[in-house]
Amino acid sequence: MSDRVVVTLDGQVHDADQPLLCADDLAAVRGDGIFETLLIRDGAACGVERHLTRLAASARALDLPEPDLDDWRLVIGLAVDEWVRKTRSEGALRVVLSRGRESGGGPTGYATVGPLHERVAKARAEGVSAMTLGRGYSVDFAAAAPWQLMSAKTLSYATNMAALRHAAQQGADEVIYTSNEGQVLEGPRSTVVISRGKTLITPPVEHGILAGTTVDALFDVATAKGYTCEKANIFPADLIAAEGVWLISSITLAARVVTLNGVTLATPDNADDIRSMVDFAIERGEGDTVDA
Repeated sequence: MSDRVVVTLDGQVHDADQPLLCADDLAAVRGDGIFETLLIRDGAACGVERHLTRLAASARALDLPEPDLDDWRLVIGLAVDEWVRKTRSEGALRVVLSRGRESGGGPTGYATVGPLHERVAKARAEGVSAMTLGRGYSVDFAAAAPWQLMSAKTLSYATNMAALRHAAQQGADEVIYTSNEGQVLEGPRSTVVISRGKTLITPPVEHGILAGTTVDALFDVATAKGYTCEKANIFPADLIAAEGVWLISSITLAARVVTLNGVTLATPDNADDIRSMVDFAIERGEGDTVDA
């Protein structure tokens, strides 16, 4: 029996070992679609509303039909139930919405669940090595060229995966992109956060980066606990000088950058505090108050 789950938008559970997409689906042919990835922990999907809000924003950016979020909530619930029947382990739940078949017929929507990649546990426990790579555009690129879809989470991930393969060939686990001006942007699968005492800083989304659902949740919790949270310009020198550098994402959660371009970075005194805030941020019910 497969260790994965597949549920289509009509609520049907499918055999994960059988083909699902038509050969001319634009998800496969052009990468013309959007997705979100949610962590399943303790039998529940984390951050559902934040992810669905971003899914809807991505759909608008691509001129896709407005997603029926109630339908997606149902599909997510069914996928989680199917996963929990198989295991109580954490899982990665991906929701996908493509433009549909090239021959027409409307969008294609489905959810999958699978086990976490082995790199996740290692990154959480030991941190990661990272290298900076130029993204090839300016911080004002997104505003000048909205059709580049820098603010949408699209299926077109070939460039991101190529960057990660390049990093692996250089002996690094992760990539931190920089702009033509040398400003820090984001990782291929994460948001960059630096810590300076009780101040957390991440680059602004106006620089052409994806709004991070997990960082937004972290900042809500951290602010309630007395941290100052800022969205501001960051340069590679700031990464070296910071008390801590983190790659934040919905699956790996908080991965501390241990080395950057071969340079060993500082270990922050509040590393455990930041990890626990991220855990709490993704586990708490959305809208719940945070005790200081």
